[in-house]
Amino acid sequence: MSLKFGTSGLRGLATDLLDGAAGRYAVAFIHHLVEGGSIKRGDVVYVGQDLRDSSPAIARQCIAALQNDGMTPVTCCALPTPALALHATASGTAAIMVSGSHIPADRNGLKFYRPDGEIDKGDEQAILFHVEKLGTASELGDVADVRDESSAAWARYRERCLAILPERALEGLRVGIYQHSSVARDFFDKLLTELGADVVPLGRSEHFVPVDTEAVGDGTQTRLRAWAMEHELAAIISTDADADRPLVADERGEQIRGDVLGILASLFLDARFVVTPVTSNSGIDRALGLETVRTRVGSPFVIEAMMAAAAGAEAGSVVGFEANGGFLTGRPTAVAGGTLAALPTRDSALPILVALALATKGPLSEHIEALGLPVCLSDRLENFPVADSRALMERLDASNDAIAALLEGIGTPQEVDRTDGLRVALDDGRIVHLRPSGNAPEMRCYVEAAEPGEASTLLETVLSRLRP
Repeated sequence: MSLKFGTSGLRGLATDLLDGAAGRYAVAFIHHLVEGGSIKRGDVVYVGQDLRDSSPAIARQCIAALQNDGMTPVTCCALPTPALALHATASGTAAIMVSGSHIPADRNGLKFYRPDGEIDKGDEQAILFHVEKLGTASELGDVADVRDESSAAWARYRERCLAILPERALEGLRVGIYQHSSVARDFFDKLLTELGADVVPLGRSEHFVPVDTEAVGDGTQTRLRAWAMEHELAAIISTDADADRPLVADERGEQIRGDVLGILASLFLDARFVVTPVTSNSGIDRALGLETVRTRVGSPFVIEAMMAAAAGAEAGSVVGFEANGGFLTGRPTAVAGGTLAALPTRDSALPILVALALATKGPLSEHIEALGLPVCLSDRLENFPVADSRALMERLDASNDAIAALLEGIGTPQEVDRTDGLRVALDDGRIVHLRPSGNAPEMRCYVEAAEPGEASTLLETVLSRLRP
C-alpha cells in the first residue's frame, strides 16, 4: 500500500484509498479523538473535498464509514481546505478534507482536523495505531442522508477574506485568475470582483491539473508570461488544487515565490513572531527586521512552533508561512475589517490579497525588488523512486566527501544543515538544498544565489547530476 503521512496529511495512490483504506483512516481518526476526549460518539464531523476525479468517491467512503461508526458526518462538498478548517474550528468540530493537493491525478489524500485545528505528528502516530487495531474494514453499505453545510462554510470563508482589505480596495486593478481545476476558482472570481478588481478568467480545465506552487513548470510559466502581456494584467493569481497554497505572478507573468508572499503578508500584519521552514529564503530575517524560527518542512512543524509562541505572554501577531506560500496565523490579528481570527493551517487567500493590494500602489515586481532578497529557485525530479532518494540521502549524510563529490565543479561546501534533507552553503554564498518529497516519489531541489541567471544555472546543474 502506498499510503503514508507526509508534510501535510495522508497521501498515496487513489486506488489504495478507494480500497477501503479511506474509511479505515477516517474511523481511526475518530477513535483517536474519542479516546482523547476531544469529541464523543455521535458528534458532527465535517467532510470536504477538492475537484480531483477520485475525491467524490473517497469522500463518500469516509462519510459511510463515519455513519457506520456512530458519528454524524456533514458534507461541505467541494471547497478550499482553509475554508473547511475555518468552519470546523469555529464550530468546535472535527473535519476531514479529501485532497491530494498538488500531487499527480492518480493520487489523493486525507487531511485531518481536530476541533481545535490541524493534527500534529503525535496525532498521526495515534491514527496509525488505531488503523492497525481496526484491521480490514467490512463492507460499508450505502450512505444515508447527509446534511450539507457547504453554503455556511463558504459564507464564513468569504466573510474572513473580505475583512482583510478595505471595501473596493482593488478598484480598477486588472487581475488574471488561472483557474485550472482549483476548488477556489469561482470563489476568487467573485471575491476579487466584489473588491473592485477587473477579473480575467484564464486556463479553466474540466480535467484535473496538478499545480505545485514550489515547482511551476516551464510550460505554465510561459503561459503566465503570455497571459500577462496579452491581457495587460497587473497580476495573475491561482492556487493548488485545494487552495491552501497561493500562486501569484507579477505584471510580467513572473511567479513570485511563496516565501516572498509570506514576507509581504507578515509585513502587512506587522508580525512580531514568524515561523518558516529551512527551505525559505535566507534573506527573510533582514527583510522583516526580526529573527525567524526555522523548522523542518511541513505544516505540523510550523504550527507547533507557531502555537508555542502564541501561548507565550509577548503581545503581537504570530504567523507562519512555507516556501509553497501557505500562510498561517496563530493569534487573532487586526485588519481593515476588524479582527481576523487565528487560522493555524495553510491559507492562500491572505497572501494573494496582500499582494494584490500592493499591486494597486505600483508594479509588483518593484515591490519585490525593494525587499533586496537573494534569488531562490526550486524544482523537482518526478518519478524519483523513494528507495533511490533514501540511498542518496544516506550516502550524503554519512560523508562530507560524498557531498563534496556531488558538488565538485559547482562550489566548495562551507556549512551543512541537516534539519530537513541536506542544505549546503557554498563558500561563495550560494545555497543548495536537497530534500526528498514527503508526499510523492520526487526529489526536490532548492537553490539560492545573488542573481537570477546564477540561480537558474545552479538549479539545472544540480538537477542534471541527480537525474538517472
